[in-house]
Amino acid sequence: MSVSISYDSDRRLTISGIRCDCGLDHRLPTQDIYVGSGIVKHTPAYIRKRGLGTRCVLVADRNTWPLAGKALAENLASEGFSVIRCVIARDGVMDPDERACGEVLLSIQPETEFLVAVGSGSITDTTRINAMRCGLPFVSVGTAPSMDGYTSVVAPLLLRSVKIHRAGVCPEIIVCDTQILRTAPPDMVCSGVGDVLGKYIAKADWMIGSIINGETYCDVCGDIVTGAIKKLLQNIDAIRSRSEEGIQILIEALLLSGMTIMIIGNTRAVASVEHNIAHYWEMMQLLHSHHPPAHGASVGVATLLAWPMYTRFAGEDLSKLDLDAIKAKRISRAQREAWMLKAFEEEAAQNIMRDNPDDFLIWEEQKRRIRTAQENQQKIRDAIALLPPYEDILAAMSKLGALLTPAECGIDTKLLSLSMRCAKDYRSRYTLFKLIAECGLEDEYFCGYPI
Repeated sequence: MSVSISYDSDRRLTISGIRCDCGLDHRLPTQDIYVGSGIVKHTPAYIRKRGLGTRCVLVADRNTWPLAGKALAENLASEGFSVIRCVIARDGVMDPDERACGEVLLSIQPETEFLVAVGSGSITDTTRINAMRCGLPFVSVGTAPSMDGYTSVVAPLLLRSVKIHRAGVCPEIIVCDTQILRTAPPDMVCSGVGDVLGKYIAKADWMIGSIINGETYCDVCGDIVTGAIKKLLQNIDAIRSRSEEGIQILIEALLLSGMTIMIIGNTRAVASVEHNIAHYWEMMQLLHSHHPPAHGASVGVATLLAWPMYTRFAGEDLSKLDLDAIKAKRISRAQREAWMLKAFEEEAAQNIMRDNPDDFLIWEEQKRRIRTAQENQQKIRDAIALLPPYEDILAAMSKLGALLTPAECGIDTKLLSLSMRCAKDYRSRYTLFKLIAECGLEDEYFCGYPI
């Protein structure tokens, strides 16, 4: 197992020398990713070097347009590029919904050769889905170190206020100018940190999925993510002050986490039950006309909620489980469908059940998973033991001034209880929360979250 991370003279971030025997198909990222101070002015040169063409649609919103979009559009025009400006104007926060996606789509002309996204999560994903559907490359110019999605190939979107995920493409070029990123509001910096810290939970779940279901776990991707998180935790003061050094460390952690998606082709290394909880909060808030906080902020709070479940489970004695009692308490398919409709409401529930048919377990499969957990309990404990102390994570978030509680995210008691109970149901990806339920321990672990 080996990997090398470095910058060249143009501040291009590269990963090389991946050697891993995990068995997964590893693909070295071919994108041009630039991180440095004052580099946004070189974007026209980066585009020419990549050979993307000269005719583009530049996508921004009312916040990112004056921050970086206007100057970049003028810079591109002065360098001989033809730029169509698509500035998505909203009162308040812009969402990556069907209206925003439509605005970008209608700005694209037959002669358009590439797209440019100037923004963070919502702008990038709105551009990403249009690039995918139109078969166009795109350039991402980051404006906030708030999420790991710059390097993603999946677009989290909203369709009639329901959170959906659609296949997208990774930008051909990513430009992260630390002079711009450090001007991001403190809450967006906290969001980025929350998104990174949640990856500890994602790694634990991936390892548990490997133990229970034979999933292939990639040590290289796990180590890339863990190394990035450790470096972030060691530099919280620099990140809090929003120094260029601190912001570079944060954006590197986000980019490197995202690059694991490109290496193995999925988000297993970076998102699990902590993201499920956050997605659920966001979806339910939007369905009821309440705008959620930044995604990473919700991920950070969800990470704090989930963490004690892992440390508690490490102390379980699974040999004492009564399989006959667990079988007797199993719910029927009809009961589970009714639960899904209650928890997620009609449209989202139907979408989730359709996309995750493997979550309707027969008893023989549930029993196999329980037996496997019993036989491998020490391996599960060892995976959980890799988590740092909960107090370290709480202290880092507190020092930053990040949101720490569901109430600060606008989550009431009922929604919180539902989210903790249904986080396991959001997708088939294996998590400790699924194992807790399959072992018949859900009511015991989540008794503080009555429904």
